[in-house]
Amino acid sequence: MNKPDGDFKSDLDPLHAEHVFNNTETRIAVAGHPIHAMLVAFPIALAVCTFGADILYWWTGDAFWARAALWAIGAGFYIGLLAGITGTIELLLVPGIRTRPPSWTHFVLAVVLLSMLGANYGFRLTGFEQAVLPFGILLSALCVAFTGMTGWHGGKLVFDYQLGTAGKKS
Repeated sequence: MNKPDGDFKSDLDPLHAEHVFNNTETRIAVAGHPIHAMLVAFPIALAVCTFGADILYWWTGDAFWARAALWAIGAGFYIGLLAGITGTIELLLVPGIRTRPPSWTHFVLAVVLLSMLGANYGFRLTGFEQAVLPFGILLSALCVAFTGMTGWHGGKLVFDYQLGTAGKKS
């Protein structure tokens, strides 16, 4: 059915109505600072530290570095789970985040990354020194690559679309 004013957008997809699409303010925050954004820095840094510790173990043969990698990937995985929970809640609760396809791309990449971090951690639990070469270091490199892709997409959401940020005060 044709409308005389020609505005079909809200009729076809009510989720894209402007009031919903522009509703991007964070729901899980401390003093206006999104908890998800605060937490993601840790798994990012710890994934990179794990890869660095793996390289240092390969170079030196010192078991300290293999043990450091185990602790780093374990902490990165568990803090990543917390970041994932808060990010998922934001995705589901904030209509302006939920309606944008790039949000779902970031979500899927983050789930894959968490799976890889968990696999890397679990692989090392049975013998952290034996796990490093060759598969641990390769898995760590893959985790760093996925961390970069996931972080890039998350950064695009925050910096380009202002998703998950506190609302503008007039």
